[in-house]
Amino acid sequence: MYDYKCLDCGKESLVVLTLKQHESNKVTCPKCSSGKMQQLYTSFIAHTTKKS
Repeated sequence: MYDYKCLDCGKESLVVLTLKQHESNKVTCPKCSSGKMQQLYTSFIAHTTKKS
């Protein structure tokens, strides 16, 4: 899952892609079908069940 923002309509979307699709940079906006998408980088927290 990757966060993208459309540079044409401004919509931010969570897009599910395979690694191959992500590397090809051929992402289209689900709202306006534009190919001008910019990836947004967000932070995440990983939770594990094992204590270190």
